[in-house]
Amino acid sequence: MPTPRLEPSNTLFFLCDVQTKFRPFIHGFDQVVATANRMLRLAKILHIEVVTTTQKAKGAPHAVPTTGAHGPRNRPRIPGAAHLGVYDKTLFSMVTPDVQYILSSRPHITSIVIFGIESHICVLQTVLALLALPAHITPHVLADGVSSVNNFEIPIALNRMRAEGAVIGTSESVAFQLIGDAGIEEFRTFSALVKNEKDATRMAGQVLIQNQNQAAGEVEAPPVKSVM
Repeated sequence: MPTPRLEPSNTLFFLCDVQTKFRPFIHGFDQVVATANRMLRLAKILHIEVVTTTQKAKGAPHAVPTTGAHGPRNRPRIPGAAHLGVYDKTLFSMVTPDVQYILSSRPHITSIVIFGIESHICVLQTVLALLALPAHITPHVLADGVSSVNNFEIPIALNRMRAEGAVIGTSESVAFQLIGDAGIEEFRTFSALVKNEKDATRMAGQVLIQNQNQAAGEVEAPPVKSVM
C-alpha cells in the first residue's frame, strides 16, 4: 500500500513529552526543543492541529510546554489556534483514550508527524500503537526531532520504527512536503521561517543525526537510567 502524501488537511502533529524537567538528562534536549518549535510554527502557518502529551507531569512547574518569553531553549511554544490540548499520561504511548477519541473523530487523518522524547520508549510505543489502529495512519518520525537519555538508543529505535512501517524523515523535508508548492500564499512566511531557522536546523541535524551514527557504533556506552 503506497504511503499517503503529506497534506496539511490530513495530517496531525504529535509532540511527545517534551518537559523541562527532562532537560538535564536528554541528549540534545535543546535541539529537540528547537525542532519542536520550528514544527509548531509550521503548524500555525498551515493550520495543522497539534496533540501534546506529558509523562506524569502532575502539575510540576514548566511540565507543560507553553508560550512565553523563555524562548526555544527552555520549552516549545504552542500555537493556541491549532492546539488540541495537553494530555498527561502514564502510558508510554501517546495513544491514550483521549487521543484515541481525537483520532476517531477525525477519520480523514492519514498521517501523523511525531517529535519528542524518548525515541526508544514513548515515541516508539506511540508509533506501534498508531500502526495497530484499524485506521490506516502513517507515522512520520523526525530524526532531528527525537532523542533519548542514551544517544545510542536513537538509531536503534529509528530502525525499529522504520521496519514496522513508520516513515523516518527530517523536519525540513517533512515541512517542504507539507508546503508542496512555492506558489501558495503561505510560502513566503514559510520561506522566512526556513531562513531564520537554518542554523538551528543544521545544529539539530549534527547533534541528533550525525552523532547518532557514531553512538550506535560504541560498544561501551555507560548505562543511564531512563527519565521515563
